[in-house]
Amino acid sequence: MTTADQDINLTTGQGAEEGLQRRVLRRLPNTLVNQIAAGEVIERPAAAVKELVENAIDAGARHIDVVMRDGGRAFLSVVDDGCGMTAEELMLAVERHATSKLPADDLVDIRTLGFRGEALPSIGAVSRMTVSSRPPGSEEGWSLSVEGGSVLPAVPAAQAPGTRIEVRELFYATPARLKFLKTARTEINHAQDAINRLAMAHPEIGFTLSDENRRIIRLAPASGDLFESRLKRLSAAMGHEFSDNALPIEAEREGVRLSGYIGLPTLNRGNAQHQYLFVNGRPVRDKLLHGAVRGAYQDFLARDRHPLVALFVDLPAEMVDVNVHPAKTEVRFREAGLVRGLIVGACKHALAAAGHRASTTVASAALGSFTPGAGVSTAPRQFQGNYSWQGAGRLPSGMSEAVSGYHAPLPGFDAAPGANTSPQAMPDYEGQDGAANFGGGAASTAEQEGLEAYPLGAARAQLHGTYVIAQTRNGIVIVDQHAAHERLVYERMKEQLEKTGVARQMLLIPEVIELEETAVERLTARAEELAELGLHLEAFGPGAVVVREVPALLGEVDVRGLLRDLADELAELGEALALREKLEHVCGTMACHGSVRAGRKLNGEEMNALLRQMEATPHSGQCNHGRPTYVELQLADIEKLFGRR
Repeated sequence: MTTADQDINLTTGQGAEEGLQRRVLRRLPNTLVNQIAAGEVIERPAAAVKELVENAIDAGARHIDVVMRDGGRAFLSVVDDGCGMTAEELMLAVERHATSKLPADDLVDIRTLGFRGEALPSIGAVSRMTVSSRPPGSEEGWSLSVEGGSVLPAVPAAQAPGTRIEVRELFYATPARLKFLKTARTEINHAQDAINRLAMAHPEIGFTLSDENRRIIRLAPASGDLFESRLKRLSAAMGHEFSDNALPIEAEREGVRLSGYIGLPTLNRGNAQHQYLFVNGRPVRDKLLHGAVRGAYQDFLARDRHPLVALFVDLPAEMVDVNVHPAKTEVRFREAGLVRGLIVGACKHALAAAGHRASTTVASAALGSFTPGAGVSTAPRQFQGNYSWQGAGRLPSGMSEAVSGYHAPLPGFDAAPGANTSPQAMPDYEGQDGAANFGGGAASTAEQEGLEAYPLGAARAQLHGTYVIAQTRNGIVIVDQHAAHERLVYERMKEQLEKTGVARQMLLIPEVIELEETAVERLTARAEELAELGLHLEAFGPGAVVVREVPALLGEVDVRGLLRDLADELAELGEALALREKLEHVCGTMACHGSVRAGRKLNGEEMNALLRQMEATPHSGQCNHGRPTYVELQLADIEKLFGRR
């Protein structure tokens, strides 16, 4: 049998090896190539919106308007007032690998939001797309259409300076992709998130997003310096709660600059959805950056709570690779430890500078609980119904009769003229249920007035053996004595750890732990740092380590599980976070058991001493789990509750 015969047999599946077929290499059609590229970048309408908005930003636009119908399936458009394109540039813009964003042809030196030329051809390959553009100063605009990858010639068109891109019937050329799209509302939400992220990084640009019925986003260009304009934009995108409780961040180290705002620990959420991170103006979702934020807040929040942050990292282009993900949502840093350390250090410094401050949302939530209907009502049925604070001028029938007894003088009570009945002069008192304690040994009036000048005021009473009531010059403060003292004890323990170091406990018999060779390499490379934390280990052959000492604070510890967790953390973050978190968790547990327990009665001196310690201790506004330690109510807010304002 000749060689040609053998090829024929292999091709038809006939030969010695049954079923083996020889497949001939061939070049794919351009249309299919574009559809494959679209699958990598344009997985949903929001991705198309993101690509087009980024192009508009790179074109120098100052206003960008986005319209979506049926979640972007039926129609979406992006209109900008940027530099526009000529007819020749329009034809190049819809060709693969054509771009104006790599002037030096250097894939490392990327100074824009994108460089690829496949955004427009990829979108055009799966939709019916029209691109109209006109450079400022040009007398006429041009327009061209792309349908399923087929490009039609450019024609003159009436067009304002800038660019308009309209996309109809997205994914009509790849109908299988349509089956994986969510509801129109969900797709709009994804687009809204993408636009908000870009808007945060570019406060000087105005953005709008509309659907068939309403204007979803309306962000005017922010004025002022960068910090001022950025906070205005963050307030518009994230809400006034964030801007009212944001701490500014500004730090620089070895050419890497960090700026932005972080929220107080008591302003937190159940997920990390409100953590916005940017690298050179590009929104990213990076595990290293999110891990750095988690590390900065690990002293203040439980593991299932997440802070609100908006951080901007700016560094030379050669220090970051933005091409590790087709959609450029992930990055890789040359000096990952430097970036992570800068974020952790700057955030911790800002949180320490905030002192005992708690977020304003704590007081707002407390005042909201006083609103009728906020909780389960226990009032008699005849008092329910149309009653509201706004209608307080007309009380429900029977209200005045029901409460008249409370306004009458107490039987047999006849205060002597000039008698001092102020709380400071009242004797120690405890109700039958132990609810109130007015603190024996109350200070003089002059001394109490002096204490009221302190941020947390002068202690007036203790309720239910748990809450300390203090009076300030402008309102009242309610302190959870257990949560507050837990933070005080915890901070003292951390200070002792820093001064005396981590005590070690030598194992009676050194333990040999078998691990993957790569895990052993990661652990032994950081052996000196781990030794500072009380963990002494050495290499024990190619696939094992021997552990001789462990931190004494950990007590009886699963050494094998600890090392495996450490190896995984080092692989992901490059830091021994797991061990530090275990130490701090132990410290937090000990602080909880060593603090003033709920139910313990405190006298006036003890209550005031607790308040003064809180004022002098960093982070005392929240306990180790992120819950507030005190609530401050301004006098004006209290007066509103009673209709005085």
